[in-house]
Amino acid sequence: IVHALVGFTDGSTLAQLCPPSMTFPIQHALLYPARAPGTDAALDFTQLLSLEFRPIDETRFPMMRLAREVMHTGGVAPAIYNAANEIAVAAFLAGRLPFVAIPQVVDKTLSTLDSFEPTDLAAVLALDAEARRVASAQL
Repeated sequence: IVHALVGFTDGSTLAQLCPPSMTFPIQHALLYPARAPGTDAALDFTQLLSLEFRPIDETRFPMMRLAREVMHTGGVAPAIYNAANEIAVAAFLAGRLPFVAIPQVVDKTLSTLDSFEPTDLAAVLALDAEARRVASAQL
């Protein structure tokens, strides 16, 4: 139901809520900033009695831990994470990598490459290519 939470510096939080389907978030991403009628029924808040939030189990969901780490590291670390994740997920979808091995590929790629503050787009693109090469070498 909760597809996104955005925290602001004033302490407030904005939530994006929709039925448990990726249809709404994907439609939003594809059409932004325009809106179109949804294909699924909207949430009925008279039927939604409660939402329960718990801390994320980062042992069970290691990609969340890695995402949190790259957010704090900054620089090009998020680009390394993204490139390695794309390579690992593509390998999984092609049947060349078990799903549970995706975090190891991303983690090792992050450990292999140093994050830095990019000076231009060319530096980011070169780093992206290197991260993809490092991730691919693990398959």
